[in-house]
Amino acid sequence: MAKFGGGCLRDASDFLRVAEIIKQDQAEGVVVVVSAVFGVTDMLYNGARYALNSEASIPQTMRNIRTRHLDIIEAGVHNPVIMVQVKRLIEERLQKLERLLYGVAYIGELTESVRVLVLSQGERLAAVILAHVLQASGIDSEVLETDCIGLLTDNVFDGASANLSRARYNIQRQVTPLITSNATPVITGFFGCNEAGQTTTFGRNGSDYSAAVIACALDARVLDIWKDVNGFMTADPKIIEHAIPIELLSYSEAAELSYFGAKILHPRTVEPLRDSNIEINIRNIRSPDGPRTVIWPRGQAERDVIKSIACNSGISVLKIHGAGVGFKPGIIGEIGKTLSLVNINIFSVITSQTCINLLLDSRDSLMSRDALLPLVGGVIGEIDVRDDLALIAVVGEGLLTTRGLAARVFSAVAESGVNVEMFSAGASDVAYYFIVKREDMEPAIQAVHRSFFESKATT
Repeated sequence: MAKFGGGCLRDASDFLRVAEIIKQDQAEGVVVVVSAVFGVTDMLYNGARYALNSEASIPQTMRNIRTRHLDIIEAGVHNPVIMVQVKRLIEERLQKLERLLYGVAYIGELTESVRVLVLSQGERLAAVILAHVLQASGIDSEVLETDCIGLLTDNVFDGASANLSRARYNIQRQVTPLITSNATPVITGFFGCNEAGQTTTFGRNGSDYSAAVIACALDARVLDIWKDVNGFMTADPKIIEHAIPIELLSYSEAAELSYFGAKILHPRTVEPLRDSNIEINIRNIRSPDGPRTVIWPRGQAERDVIKSIACNSGISVLKIHGAGVGFKPGIIGEIGKTLSLVNINIFSVITSQTCINLLLDSRDSLMSRDALLPLVGGVIGEIDVRDDLALIAVVGEGLLTTRGLAARVFSAVAESGVNVEMFSAGASDVAYYFIVKREDMEPAIQAVHRSFFESKATT
């Protein structure tokens, strides 16, 4: 099975490159999952917002999206008959998108259900184009939209979770006959549908997760996730110039790295695969035979233990002060319930006797504080926000059982002149994290990387 991200689908040459990769794997029977064309999800997101404020914005939004896709068709579909077919299908979908945007403008409201339906159009358009590029290349293919083939989810519109058992039955029923007939299914990533048939999405970059659900449903042997990078590395190469590609990770290591800020894989990708033995390969579309990361169900501790350093500079800490607040029964549950009512996710929690620290997305910090202000009084005395912080995580099998490892990490950080503001370990067997000032994030990462990986990078 192969999933192609938006970074692999920038222009016609990318679509033709994808077709060549699929052709090479065709003998084994390949199922394809696609993201939207690079940048199109942002165009759709902004187009819906603009439509809410001004009907006059819609023609320009439609021109931009239409031009982007027609340029790919005209340069990538070399069969004139197939070109006519794909242009007609694309135009039908664009007309539906246009009606949705005008509906937003006329009603003056952008509901969650309409917003995710608008966002899903990117994958629908990309799947149609890729299927016809494949047909023009001599590969029999058919488009399958996940909300039409029964990739069932819960009722959360943005950030949904798949109903794995129900989705498995539906997907097998729709996809297996195509595989048996030697056709290549091209399936939309990113979205599914709830029991009512309404489109739901798996959150931004959720195509990795949907590909994992489909791979699990079809009992795939391997899930190749194609990106425009060489898989996971020992640190962000924008921070560490000589970061080293990682050859092998466990499911747990990959999940924690993604959760703590590595942008390679959607954090929930391994969830559907926990009980399977499906191998995940992170491969580079620009270098198909180059370095890749293989992700296995089970890993093992290595001599150097730490596999990678992840970071997130987009976090804030909401500090909830109060005498004995850390011991008040039910207080964290009450806080979590209050924030869930305004759709805010708590990234992590660090508690002491007099303070509960909530790690949140920076974009949610002020809304979170305002939502919790009614709780002030009694056990909660004061709530404040720190927006000047960043998170650094070290990840590896055997991390918590290797004596002296934490001391080595924090010695490296201290020697670089960086102060650790907070620290948390134990929630995961393969990761712990610490908080530093945002301005100190890069020096701290560089110091830890030198301590653990410099000898590798120079050999």
